[in-house]
Amino acid sequence: MERRNCFQCKHFYTTWNPAFPRGCKAYGFKGRELPSVVVHHATGEPCKAFEVKGKASGSVQEKGGRTSSFDFRL
Repeated sequence: MERRNCFQCKHFYTTWNPAFPRGCKAYGFKGRELPSVVVHHATGEPCKAFEVKGKASGSVQEKGGRTSSFDFRL
């Protein structure tokens, strides 16, 4: 089985509901297991919606060459 790490996917999110703590925006569901495991059990194939999280587009250059992805908008 080709494993997908949901924690590195841009569609993965954590919910406040303890009964359904993990969710997938691409497939539109929440559950107790990682979404990639649910998709594999349902289809028999690895998740096709997996996309690696990108860097924040609003990065700000700080002193010393570091970047910050802190959002200053209110």
